[in-house]
Amino acid sequence: QVQLVESGGGLVQAGGSLRLSCVASVRTFGRDTMGWFRQAPGKEREFVAAILWSEGYTYYADSVKGRFTISRDNAKNTLYLQMTSLKPEDTAVYYCASKGGPISTRPTYDYWGQGTQVTVSS
Repeated sequence: QVQLVESGGGLVQAGGSLRLSCVASVRTFGRDTMGWFRQAPGKEREFVAAILWSEGYTYYADSVKGRFTISRDNAKNTLYLQMTSLKPEDTAVYYCASKGGPISTRPTYDYWGQGTQVTVSS
């Protein structure tokens, strides 16, 4: 069983930055890939970014490319999402997720965190 706990959300003005963190439980099974998704009110959960844990290969949604950076600290079993140049449309609940196997942009990951709210004011 993989447990994921997110933190770092909050309220920020447009143009500002936030860093989200996701601590994964020690077991590595089921987290070949870790990613971030987000869900705004009334909208479907959408892919933000993902990373292959061992190789460090990353992949981003077009909407965040160049503004967000996904990274991991293997020693701390922690996944990060550095968000810069935030826009009001980035407002959503952000979820950390993990899965075995390669990166996928579909929200069919095996394990999910509880989510952390990010609100960007204009």
